[in-house]
Amino acid sequence: MEANVASPLSPRSHRIAVAVFFFTAGFTFASWASRIPQVQAKLQLNEAQLGSVLLALPFGLLVSSFISGAMVTKFGSRNVLRIAAFAYPTILLSIGFTEAIWQLVVALFFFGLSGNMMNVSVNTQAVAVEKLYGRTIMASFHGIWSLAGFSGAAVGALLMGLQLLTWQHFAIIAATVYTLTFIFLSRTIPTTAAKKSQSAFALPNKQILKLGAIAFACLLCEGTMFDWSGVYFKKAVQVPPSLTGLGYAAFMGCMATGRFMADKVVMRVGSRLMLRGAGFLIATGLMTAVLFPTIGAATIGFMLVGFGVSSVVPLVYSQAGRSTTLQPGQALAMVSTFGYAGFLSGPPIIGFVAEATNLRWSFAMVALVGLSTSILAGALPKKK
Repeated sequence: MEANVASPLSPRSHRIAVAVFFFTAGFTFASWASRIPQVQAKLQLNEAQLGSVLLALPFGLLVSSFISGAMVTKFGSRNVLRIAAFAYPTILLSIGFTEAIWQLVVALFFFGLSGNMMNVSVNTQAVAVEKLYGRTIMASFHGIWSLAGFSGAAVGALLMGLQLLTWQHFAIIAATVYTLTFIFLSRTIPTTAAKKSQSAFALPNKQILKLGAIAFACLLCEGTMFDWSGVYFKKAVQVPPSLTGLGYAAFMGCMATGRFMADKVVMRVGSRLMLRGAGFLIATGLMTAVLFPTIGAATIGFMLVGFGVSSVVPLVYSQAGRSTTLQPGQALAMVSTFGYAGFLSGPPIIGFVAEATNLRWSFAMVALVGLSTSILAGALPKKK
């Protein structure tokens, strides 16, 4: 069992340190995403080849989901974070040196694997910090991850504007992450490894299955917005090419903003009511865009979706980390596996439904999935 060790540092010091690792995780991933077109051009990949190659990353995520929880339980979240925090940027740097498709596939697999190791370990740390504070603060950590995504994209655009090569860009990112890791790793919460008599593997219980279902539904909606918001604005709303990214920007901006607001709202209304409201916002936002496919209405709709999804994953992760029958790392890994399954399955399902009907019908279907979050909110306790 992972156990927290008494620390001379204040809860605020631990919170800042954990927040830094949420930032480095989001910053590293966004740096890769900002360079996908350059990597595609370098290896001369067509769209079909790129799509196939990119599957290596989520495959690595899924494989890691089955072992990350066990590693955190057996070795402690700080020790796993120590490995992941150095491996993640190192593998990012290796992507910049790939010269063949198979090299990129291997690099992306391990990029996904190390990324999820970091995800599970840093969220386990966040649960421990929450316990020190005695209140919900998980959403603020995820808000920092979103902010890091914007920062990573902005830095990527700046370095591309300076004509830096992909490996040079990634080298700067890796050096930055290494430095932050050296400074802040010792300020995370110390943990001990599991006793030999304790199993690092476990099966999900009913509560975790319910939380996993909520994560699946929310991340299916989130994955749809990531991959299809631009297409929806182009084909359903029929905006000029310069405005196809408006819906995505509205969604991402409100998701980040919502995460910084969510903790205070949860303290007032409780987790269950917050989740019910989140599901209602997701469904309302999507149906607004479906029923009124104009620039104004669709933008407002996507903003509502952003606010809706902003609190769901932090709330679910927080509840999973407080499981009374499973260790935090085990519970978080299980819930994240369900979530990744939703995130990965949403976009292709939308494609199939849109091909059989149209894009608006497929978004209406996703609205129903979002509404299921409200129905499944019974997985959380009535009390705050």
